[in-house]
Amino acid sequence: MQHAFAHVGGYLATRLRDVTTDLAALDGEGWWAVVVTYEGKVTCARFDDVRPAPPLARMAAGAAPWRGPSPASWTGSLDQVAYEAGVETIRSHIERGEVYQANLCRVLTAPLPGPEPDPLTLAVRLAEGNPAAHAAAIGLRGLGVVSASPELYLSRDGDVIESRPIKGTGLSAEDLLEKDYAENVMIVDLVRNDLGRVAEVGSVSVPELCAVEAYPGMVHLVSTVRARLAPGAGWPELFAATFPPGSVTGAPKSSALRIINALEPEPRGPYCGAVGWVDADRRRAALAVGIRTFWFEHDLIRFGTGAGITWGSDARREWRETELKASRLITLASHTPTGGRS
Repeated sequence: MQHAFAHVGGYLATRLRDVTTDLAALDGEGWWAVVVTYEGKVTCARFDDVRPAPPLARMAAGAAPWRGPSPASWTGSLDQVAYEAGVETIRSHIERGEVYQANLCRVLTAPLPGPEPDPLTLAVRLAEGNPAAHAAAIGLRGLGVVSASPELYLSRDGDVIESRPIKGTGLSAEDLLEKDYAENVMIVDLVRNDLGRVAEVGSVSVPELCAVEAYPGMVHLVSTVRARLAPGAGWPELFAATFPPGSVTGAPKSSALRIINALEPEPRGPYCGAVGWVDADRRRAALAVGIRTFWFEHDLIRFGTGAGITWGSDARREWRETELKASRLITLASHTPTGGRS
């Protein structure tokens, strides 16, 4: 990666001006690409040249194709036995009344076969095989993130804030269980409460609840929560009230965070954080939940996958859900054994 860039929200941003860890800068001026890790590390990059993005395929013309790891080289922070044991541990916490739902995740890692990876070439692969509403590729010195996220964490249009939490996954609508609908409603209630901390009194609404939406290889239940930001509240207050996103933590959030932090052996990084853009001049923004997301660390590529655990969860089924969410994207990011791209 030779130059800093962001390809996100239908925009291509180049000519990096500055980078800050201060969320208050997003209430100032300029166009920003934003990555916030699940653990709360903030990167806000302001660009001077922002224009409608050309198709990814055109941007990659003449560039070297993506060279991913061997499919067999991926390893996970939790294997099947450990993950299923974690599910049962969460169910025991639920039985004791400590939590209603918690999201248990694992991080997959593989060595990269070549020199410094180019996020743009991987973004092209994902756009071809797994198009996503909140696709993003951000490349800065020391930070490379490529996301095919379908989930909106926060959008902003003036003072109107919206979140679209996803909870409930199946191969088809018929595959969704009562547990999936209950899980979605629990998280909607959590998001309502989170937004209510920084919203005008009485402005929080749920215009859509448990809509079934189709995505590549699966369906999800998606709800919409909308609110009007209270006077004086800005991006630091929004993040303080709502981050990490409720759909990737659990309810109550404080209990869920304590439980999953004890069960997950590796940090999530940009996975389950926030990835997107903020136009401070126009007071508009769209930040996705960093799911279906790859990131680079030195000569490694990482990817996260997880599932929401409730009392009605079956440990084997939850493991299979994490496999379903990962399989398509891991295949796209990997080389086939014959040396081509899958």
